[in-house]
Amino acid sequence: MTSEELLQKVRKIEIKTHGLSKNIFAGEYHSQFKGRGMAFSEVREYQPGDDVRSIDWNVTARMNRPYIKVYEEERELTVMLLVDVSGSRNFGTVSQMKRDTMAEVAATLAFSTIENNDKVGVIFFSDQVEKFIPPKKGKSHVLHIIRELLSFEPEHRGTDINAALEFLTNAQKRRCTAFVISDLITPPQPSPQGRGHVDPVIIASRKHDLNVIQIYDRRDAELPDVGLLKVKDPETGARVWTDTSLASVREAYAGAWRAQQEALETIYSKTGINHVSMRTDEDYVKKLMQLFRN
Repeated sequence: MTSEELLQKVRKIEIKTHGLSKNIFAGEYHSQFKGRGMAFSEVREYQPGDDVRSIDWNVTARMNRPYIKVYEEERELTVMLLVDVSGSRNFGTVSQMKRDTMAEVAATLAFSTIENNDKVGVIFFSDQVEKFIPPKKGKSHVLHIIRELLSFEPEHRGTDINAALEFLTNAQKRRCTAFVISDLITPPQPSPQGRGHVDPVIIASRKHDLNVIQIYDRRDAELPDVGLLKVKDPETGARVWTDTSLASVREAYAGAWRAQQEALETIYSKTGINHVSMRTDEDYVKKLMQLFRN
């Protein structure tokens, strides 16, 4: 991709996602992802029904009538986007590749963040953390993130969500709102030390507000009946011939997908993590609204 082509794609995504975040998601974001404390706002005259514990006795003494302190929620948040850049994102059979949908979803969340004057950062991960963009505010920062979403090429092609979650836990000392954006193709696997995928998820979900957005292609979940087909694993490079005309082959493929989804659902239910799954040919606006309201 040339520099001119990259700038055109950045501009296209900016126009589409900035409009969505400003006109559709701003209210949902503001109401759902709230601040963590209360900050002093003003002093006003006491009204029947006000909490007497809020009375400002110094002002009350000076004015010779009761006044109370009014507090408002501190809304400034840090939002972290954990974006999967493994080899399997470079796949798409309908409208666009998974990496393009991931970029649009991440850009929408990033713009929603700065619309509310919050900070946003990004962790790109494969089977290791590939790049960390520290959280900042401002449109120029979001445009930098979009450029990286479109152009970044990882050194590795595998997937290890553990690595990304552990990095998040160590890098973000204060509580934040985090979105994992991935196709989740690699299922939960125990490590050689016996520590499974669930452990970092539990730790991260207890420390942060953790949300998972799964973006997948129609053919990740089911095979078409097109006869003999040579397929390649984009993460390992392994190639294999598959006879898709056999119903047993197609059913085994779909069954493996369903089993993986059920395993993920078990993790989500145990940890209380908000999550949503969306195909590349689905309207991700509706899916994000569903996540915000979940």
